[in-house]
Amino acid sequence: MNPPGNSRIGHAELRREDQTLLRGDGRYTADVHPENTLHIVFARSTMPRSRIVECDIEGALDMPGVVAVFTGQDVQDLGTLAVAPILDLNGDVGFPILARESVAAVGQAIAAVVATSVNCGLDALDAVLIDLEEEQEHDVEGAEFSGAWRAGDVDARFQDADHIVEVAIQHPRLAPSPMEPRAATVEFDSETNAVTAWLSTQTPHRARTELAKILGIDKERIRVIAPDVGGAFGMKASLYPEDVFAVWAAFNLQRSVKWVATRNEDFLSATHGRGASCQGQLALTSDGRFLAVRASIEAPLGYWLPTSSAVPAWNAGRILPSGYRIDSIDVTTRAQTQDRTAVGIYRGAGRPEANCLMERLVDEAAAISGIDPVDLRLRNLLQEKDFPYATPTGYTLDSGRYCEALQELCEKVDYQALKAERDRRRANGDIAGLGVAFYIEPCGTGWESARVTLNQDGTVLVATGGSSQGHGRETAIAQIVSDRLDVPLNKIDVLHGDTATCPEGIGALASRSTAIGGSAICRACDNILRRLSDDAPAEEPITEELVYEASGEAWGYGCYIVSVAIDADTGVMAIESAACIDDIGTIINPLLVEGQIMGGFAQGIGEAMLEELKYDEYGQLLTGSFTDYALPRVDDVPPLSIYKLMTPSPNNTLGAKGVGEAGTIGAPAAILNAAMDALRPLGVRDLAMPLTSEKLWRAINSASPRNET
Repeated sequence: MNPPGNSRIGHAELRREDQTLLRGDGRYTADVHPENTLHIVFARSTMPRSRIVECDIEGALDMPGVVAVFTGQDVQDLGTLAVAPILDLNGDVGFPILARESVAAVGQAIAAVVATSVNCGLDALDAVLIDLEEEQEHDVEGAEFSGAWRAGDVDARFQDADHIVEVAIQHPRLAPSPMEPRAATVEFDSETNAVTAWLSTQTPHRARTELAKILGIDKERIRVIAPDVGGAFGMKASLYPEDVFAVWAAFNLQRSVKWVATRNEDFLSATHGRGASCQGQLALTSDGRFLAVRASIEAPLGYWLPTSSAVPAWNAGRILPSGYRIDSIDVTTRAQTQDRTAVGIYRGAGRPEANCLMERLVDEAAAISGIDPVDLRLRNLLQEKDFPYATPTGYTLDSGRYCEALQELCEKVDYQALKAERDRRRANGDIAGLGVAFYIEPCGTGWESARVTLNQDGTVLVATGGSSQGHGRETAIAQIVSDRLDVPLNKIDVLHGDTATCPEGIGALASRSTAIGGSAICRACDNILRRLSDDAPAEEPITEELVYEASGEAWGYGCYIVSVAIDADTGVMAIESAACIDDIGTIINPLLVEGQIMGGFAQGIGEAMLEELKYDEYGQLLTGSFTDYALPRVDDVPPLSIYKLMTPSPNNTLGAKGVGEAGTIGAPAAILNAAMDALRPLGVRDLAMPLTSEKLWRAINSASPRNET
């Protein structure tokens, strides 16, 4: 599978990071221990929307080991977090570091104890007397993002339609659950009156900028380092109130401080994902030609807004109608605040919401028209000659072989044989289904920075403005440099995640690291080669630093085919086979690609079948631990057959497209379609994720049997 010649791009190189991590020698934020560090613990609200009647900290101040106790009054003059203005925002939402007069949700921090040890701080929490009075009715002005995309004469197309199908999808609210919870270690330097903040973050440079703005200080007094990060999935893309408090406390006390979240704290106060309600209609002709789409997306927000809080609603709207040729659309999206934990981006961030809606509509269209689901997709997917293609929402799909991808996957898995096996099992009384899903993934736009230095001894030092959360970024970057400069991999060192040693950058999110960050590195390497060819041999190290901006957005795409069987007696659904094909443009390392696809597939299974954060009617979180919140285990994730196409993107130097979110976009729709296909003969018309055994059992036992295929 490796490419011929000396090219390092396309080789399945083992991750250079793994030797350190597998030996337990990684260094995470919690592993950083400045001298005489103080520890922070937070007193959090145990009630939803409530008035703070009293917050008495005097008893806690007298406890052993307690250095200080702070409340909302102490941090009331701090600034607010910037929110990306990608959708219209109506209303205003604050950024409470610590609650002052009221709390908005369970888990909101009310007071902070700073002590010589975590245990001393926890003991002191018992002496913080907080009296809350629940507000039965309250007049709180919320805020909302809204967006709309319209094109063509939608009403006329629906009037012309032979068939109209409609679906509604409720996505569960999810806990991203990286292996490493949030953490902040802040070292105070008394000589410079500055701090070094180690944060478990995806965006160290942005964190530094926002910290300086919120605290009202020169950003040169703050250095942010993202060391080894044990997963993020979008949850660590934004700065948190706890991060701000830790840095503020270090300056205020002129001491080093540390805060490490417990798993329970992450369930309560780290950003959640998904939770959107989506409705849509698809109009089509009797021969299966799609005419128009109507859709509305309602996405939840919490009581404060992370930096990218508008992204899920924005992506869910702009991606429709996916990779299908439909010129008439009416799409609206809205995200509203509520008295719950903040909702932010989570692996896919609006892409799964759009894809599930569109693919469910296509499958319902196949059922009502009697056309095979694959054939129906092939009749309506964009053709290779259509690219670049201007979508009705105003974006440009860069390149692709959509039909070829679906056809190739059908050949690889023998789609006709899968259908025949499903029908044979149904004839024997089994509940079996086959699900197909196509997806598109916008990934890779904007800018990123790079600095590459070629030393006299032939070694290379690379510094990227991006970061890494455990996805092999150092290995991929080294391969790009090795390929471009013809330097052995073992002579290349990679720096990332440090605002003092790396150029200003955006960070790693939205599957942009390879397409944008990698292209920046390519350009820097090319400039070095140009200087070597133009000048006499240099005696000094040659350094090129630049900011690269892509000419347009890269769009990955792919297909999933899943077969399932459901036990009629228990409702337990088993995925019996699963396969995918992804076109992510230029592939740097097939091993890393497959790891990203498998990880996304596992999380896609989680949303589709297992995971859900539940609140009761009073705003209490019922699923605040892994006892109640079900993550996929090894035996929940079946083997996945992975196939690839490579259609380079014309919009970045590498020709790369993203793959980090592919599994979370394609898998849930295919699993949901497979379950619906299995239960359609029983008359089941609607299922809500996650598809737990209880839900499926109830659907089976409450359905009115019909002899449908």
